[in-house]
Amino acid sequence: MAKASRLEMSINDRAYLESLIRSRTEQAQIVQRAKILILKADGQAIDAIADKIDINRKSVMLCISKYKDGGIDNALYDAPGRGRNPEITDEEKAWIVNVACQRPWDLGCPTETWTYTKLAEYINENAETAGHTRLTTITRISIRNILEQAEIKPFRIRYYCEKRDPDFEAKMHDVLVVYKQIEMQFDKDGNLLPFVDVKTNTISYDEKPGIQATANTSSDRMPTLSNGYRQRDYEYKRLGTLSLLAGIDLLTGEAIPLVSETHKSSDFIAFLKLLDLKYPEGEIIRLILDNHSAHTSKETRNYLATKSGRFEFVFTPKHGSWLNIIESFFSKMSRQMLKGIRVASKDELAERIYLYFNDINENPVVFRWKYKMKDFSPGEAAENAVQAS
Repeated sequence: MAKASRLEMSINDRAYLESLIRSRTEQAQIVQRAKILILKADGQAIDAIADKIDINRKSVMLCISKYKDGGIDNALYDAPGRGRNPEITDEEKAWIVNVACQRPWDLGCPTETWTYTKLAEYINENAETAGHTRLTTITRISIRNILEQAEIKPFRIRYYCEKRDPDFEAKMHDVLVVYKQIEMQFDKDGNLLPFVDVKTNTISYDEKPGIQATANTSSDRMPTLSNGYRQRDYEYKRLGTLSLLAGIDLLTGEAIPLVSETHKSSDFIAFLKLLDLKYPEGEIIRLILDNHSAHTSKETRNYLATKSGRFEFVFTPKHGSWLNIIESFFSKMSRQMLKGIRVASKDELAERIYLYFNDINENPVVFRWKYKMKDFSPGEAAENAVQAS
């Protein structure tokens, strides 16, 4: 006797059919047809399959034929009406995409994002009411294929920052002009050119509040020949937090720190006094900073009034902190120094922060801003510098 042929089937199709067979809630007819396809994929003969499932051989042949002609949905599910095409129409696909693009909560589901399973359940339950009877039996795999074709990923959230500052573009322009002016103060070899007029020292400034001081409850176990990594007890003790006020001199690359218990107006003024002592009298100190209330408070304004012409502030737009170069420095500091740090006291944490800045300043790096810098000509930057002075 000739050996029975196997039904060619993809790995995904087989996995889905096996999940249907194991299901306790799937319709018996669907499970039966799934068994037919699995048995034929294993090389079983038509008569043998009919005997095992206890149906006539014609039903077995019809199920296999429908799979070969139209795939898994065509074999498992009946057309919604006599003479109707079982294929999903463009209108039905558009309805599926429309549902997937809505928040589940708005449609009465408790979740925030869709999963393919939850989306299939919702579509099966509501398709008939929406006038799409065919979709009452559509499978999760078919929904996934439709959404992939439309490049819709309803389970994924990608975050962005909304521009809520009406003057966002103007403020960004002001910051980028400053960066262009800094760029013009270096020659092609990266050497600082001499100043013709009064020297302006530009500082990229920000605060990093809430730096956690945590202590071990037991000593770390350091690496050994038999155990090549450090071991640390999961438990730890919170000792409080510190705030770091810091700036980067964009001409020299020097990082300037001030560690404090808070980051109030008084702390900001203390940092301004630190800059005032650091730079020679008569030179301008220009800060690029955000819109934190401490930077514009009455206390701060009163101090600036005593230093007329000494300080200039260039504010980044709201939700535009990424325009401030020091944010990249803070990110690097978190990765290099603060990640996994354990200390015995807040004083030790402050000491280690200052030591980190000392190490950085031994070989300072002059930061360069590149985003949208081609939009500014040297003439425009020079004109803005004259207007500012």
